Amino acid sequence: MTLFLRVLVRGSAAGMIGLMSEAPGVKCGSTGAVTVSGRLAKAIPELRRLQKLLLAGENLDSRILTDFRDALNHVRNTAWSAHQYIASQNTDQDSAGVLSVLAGERVRVAYQLCQAIQADLKSSDITFQPGHLIQLSIAAKSLLEQLGAVVGAPN
Repeated sequence: MTLFLRVLVRGSAAGMIGLMSEAPGVKCGSTGAVTVSGRLAKAIPELRRLQKLLLAGENLDSRILTDFRDALNHVRNTAWSAHQYIASQNTDQDSAGVLSVLAGERVRVAYQLCQAIQADLKSSDITFQPGHLIQLSIAAKSLLEQLGAVVGAPN
């Protein structure tokens, strides 16, 4: 289960919102780390408050709304995958299908991030740090090589 949760958090929106960071009023497990269930319970009322603000429709930024929707969708899919994984463990079923769905979700999110980065690079309002772009370029080239090997595309 620990490995699966690590896979869930790695590269996901759940990791971005800091599932393991300390939050006041949330019960900790025996290791002192905040439990995922505790963080989820704490997030629910905040999401409901955000829903009311969204319904009011004041001062909404379209780009932030899009990013928020994408993050929520990713967290929702990750939560579904975690739920399916727990169910498969309880029934001694193979969890490979759930892990494949999760990997597919990461591919979908990566595609969306690539689209957003392309738009950012075209924008004159955004300034990037060259070091980050170099790191991204190296990672993208490596990924492109791996993808080429998997899908049979030439380099």
